[in-house]
Amino acid sequence: MPVSLFICPLCQSPLQPAIDTWRCDGSLHPKQTAHPFDVARQGYVNLLPVQQKKSKAPGDSQASIEARKRFLNAGYYQPLQALICQKIVELLAKNELPSEQTGKPVNWLDIGCGEGYYTEAMAQTGMDTLIAADISKPAIVELAKASKAASSLWNQQDKNDSIKTAVIYPLVTSAAHLPLRAQRINGISSIFSPILPEAFNEVLSDEGYLIIAKPDIGHLATMREALFDDVREHDSDKFLQELAPYFTLLNTYNVSTELKLSADDLADLLTMTPYAYRAHSEKRQALLALVATETFATEAKFVIYILQKTTNL
Repeated sequence: MPVSLFICPLCQSPLQPAIDTWRCDGSLHPKQTAHPFDVARQGYVNLLPVQQKKSKAPGDSQASIEARKRFLNAGYYQPLQALICQKIVELLAKNELPSEQTGKPVNWLDIGCGEGYYTEAMAQTGMDTLIAADISKPAIVELAKASKAASSLWNQQDKNDSIKTAVIYPLVTSAAHLPLRAQRINGISSIFSPILPEAFNEVLSDEGYLIIAKPDIGHLATMREALFDDVREHDSDKFLQELAPYFTLLNTYNVSTELKLSADDLADLLTMTPYAYRAHSEKRQALLALVATETFATEAKFVIYILQKTTNL
């Protein structure tokens, strides 16, 4: 693991991972001050300074995280997870990325990783280092605990090397202020997470890849029709113009899956999505009451974009 992969979120000096405390060398600080960042007992590191927080507890709440864990672990979005991992495997197999033959590690960033449903699957695709970043501390705690149980945390000495699994670094951090050295990341995934063209371009290596997953047109259509009088369709590719100065779109893939939801599953789906607070409580309760006696049918539809960093800027 290169010492220079991480940088201090306070002064941007090189940041050295260590078992108990990460510490920068202070070389870029006016007073040469070295900043320490303690490693939590679960194995994650909080690299989100107070001045980068927009609220006391930014990101997803514990209730939202628990609901998403139950829903995703039931396998409803497994087709999306499988397609994302398939595309990562294909990218890693290309000559453009570092490989075992070159001796250079593959560093991947999963931005807005949440509790890690997609992250943990990505760790099995052949990359070496997987940085899991989210602004939600409760989400990163869950991911760190799961990674520790799988012996894939960065600070575990008993990692089973007989199986190629990425070393996972769970970080509480801002997507807009990534604590990573420029051009050291070979790939970035953003699954229903922020799209920040300049920040991504800064940390991504030349010809590195960006994978974005978004809701497609018609995603959860029957559920949204039951919750809102005026249903606005997902504008999935509106961000592509913002990315255009830095990235070239290579491919687009669509995946969909029919859902038959119980009342509990539907309640979890509502809780883990923005619909939880955007819908009127009366409509939400009416929908849940309807499903109390019969399963609810809807369709999850997603679109995946594969982009590559443009180097002739």
